[in-house]
Amino acid sequence: MTEKIDILLEALPYIKQFSGATFVIKYGGAAMEEEKLAKEFAKDIVLLKYVGVDPVIVHGGGPQIEKLLTRLDIPTRFVEGLRVTDEATLDVVEMVLSGLINKKIVQEIHNNGGRALGLSGKDAKLLIAKKVEDKEIGFVGEIAEVNVKVIREISKLGYIPVVAPLAAGADGHTYNVNADTAAGAIAKALMAEKLILLTDVPGVLGKDLKPVSMLKKDEVQALIKNETIRGGMIPKVKCCLDALHGGVKKTHIIDGRVAHALLLEVLTDSGIGTQISGGE
Repeated sequence: MTEKIDILLEALPYIKQFSGATFVIKYGGAAMEEEKLAKEFAKDIVLLKYVGVDPVIVHGGGPQIEKLLTRLDIPTRFVEGLRVTDEATLDVVEMVLSGLINKKIVQEIHNNGGRALGLSGKDAKLLIAKKVEDKEIGFVGEIAEVNVKVIREISKLGYIPVVAPLAAGADGHTYNVNADTAAGAIAKALMAEKLILLTDVPGVLGKDLKPVSMLKKDEVQALIKNETIRGGMIPKVKCCLDALHGGVKKTHIIDGRVAHALLLEVLTDSGIGTQISGGE
């Protein structure tokens, strides 16, 4: 019993500090695919909302998209980590992200006592994108504009926004947007307290292959240069650096395979993943 009280007391100053703050959370990987972890994530989100945080969820869906493309016999390929998206692929991407996955997340939040509103980035022109240049990858976009008024109004009404990373283009096309990129753009536009990326690794790993708890921007650049940070972690840390440059206070890369990783990272002294900050 004493241990439980200690945990609550440890969380108290963080609850006070973050009341009224906005957290943008990129949700994907095992945390979204495994039923038990998905339920625990929904509980974490509902708890954060109840203690005064305004969470905004931006979700991915790569494995689910891949499964449906395979079932429909639509070939797929990647260029520098981005899915080549022709019209047939885009139809599947939109169907899976805006339909199946988005509404499943919303329902799970409702099942755990919260109130959520599912959105495509196309709704109310929440996300405006332009085509990624210099790559022959079809309807893949990068964010040009974020309509934060939509998100703020939804949060103010007590709902949790759940955003599928699709965007409207000024040219009238729909664009598929990388979920990390979309989350980072939304976090910057909202001047969020935190951008949190859920991954399938423990965080940024050091030379000893153990997660590094805290990093500053210049330290991240050094770790990229000496190839301690490499592969798929590079775009994630660059997303964090871009968010910090855009006014987000702190960014986090955490292991979504750990139940309640979100609460452990933001409401405890030790955290569970890697926090990347601008300086002090």
